[in-house]
Amino acid sequence: MYRKISAIVIPTLIAVGIIGYMLYSVWDQILVAIQHMIPAYLIVAVAICLCAWWLRGWRYHTILKGLNYSVSVKVSTACIFVSQTVNLVVPARLGDFVRVFILKHEYNTTYSEGISSLVVERVFDIITVAFLGAISLFFVLNAPSWFTTLIIVPLAVGVAFFAFLLLIGKFSSGNKYIIIILNMLHEIKRASLTPRSLLLLGISSAAAWLLDIFACVAVVMMFEQNIPFAIIVLAVVIGNLVKAVPLTPGGIGTYEPALMITFELAGVAPPVATLIAVIDHLIKNLVTLAGGVISIYYFGDWVIPSIKTALNTKLGGGEPPVS
Repeated sequence: MYRKISAIVIPTLIAVGIIGYMLYSVWDQILVAIQHMIPAYLIVAVAICLCAWWLRGWRYHTILKGLNYSVSVKVSTACIFVSQTVNLVVPARLGDFVRVFILKHEYNTTYSEGISSLVVERVFDIITVAFLGAISLFFVLNAPSWFTTLIIVPLAVGVAFFAFLLLIGKFSSGNKYIIIILNMLHEIKRASLTPRSLLLLGISSAAAWLLDIFACVAVVMMFEQNIPFAIIVLAVVIGNLVKAVPLTPGGIGTYEPALMITFELAGVAPPVATLIAVIDHLIKNLVTLAGGVISIYYFGDWVIPSIKTALNTKLGGGEPPVS
C-alpha cells in the first residue's frame, strides 16, 4: 500500500517543487511578461496540438494494422489519450500499459502484441526526435556538448535496434521465455520494418513532432519573442529526450528546465524563457487531459477498472500474462 502511494506521491512532489522554484525565482518578471502576451496564439497552439494528436492516432492505427488489427483512427487516438492522461498522474510511463489492456478488451489482442505496438511507437518517436535535434545542431553554434551526446546516443541506439531486428530471423531457442521475447521482436519487425510501414510511420512521426514544435513556436509568438526556429526545435528535442527518462509524471519538472536552458542560449531572458517552457508544457498537458477524459467517456465505464488493473499490475511488481 505505502509502496504504491510513495511511487506516485514522491515523483509528483519533486515535479511540483521544481516548477514551483522556477516560477517563484522570477515571479515578478513573469507577471510583466504575462501582461504583454497575445492570447490569440493560445488558440493557435491548442489547434496545433489537436492536429498532432490526430496524427499520432493515425500513426498508431497504422502500427496496429501492421499487426493485423483493424482499429479506427478515432479508437487508436482515444487509446493514446487515455494512456497519456494516466501518465500525467503516475511516473515511469505506467499509463502506457493501460493501452495494452484496452486493446485486449476491445480487440482481443494479446498482451505481447499490445506491448509490441508500444515499442514500435516509442522507437519511432525517439529516432525522429533525435534526428530533428541532430539537424538543428547544424544551425546552433553554441550548443553545449552534452546536447550532442543526448541526441546522438538515442539516435544510434534506435538505428542499432532496427539493424538487430533485421537479423532476428537467425535466432532461435528452446527456452520459453526467450521464445516469448523472440515472438515480440518478430511482431515489432512485422509492424515497423516493411517498406510501407517505414515510409508511413517515418513521415507521420516527423509530421507529428514538427506540429509539436510549431505549438511551441505559437507560445513563443504569444510572448512576442524572436527566437530562431532551430533553437525552438532544439529546445523541444532536448525537453522530450530529457523527459523520456520517466522520473516524474508526464515529465513535468524535467521538460521545463530543459526548454528554459535551451532558450537562454538564444539570449532569451530567464523569466520569459521560464514562462514559455511552463506554458508550452501546460498547454500540451491540458489538451492531453481533456482528450483523456473525453476518451474515457467514449470507451465507457469499463476503462476505469482497466486503468486500475494496469497500475496494480505494474506498481505491484507483477507482469501481465503473455498470450
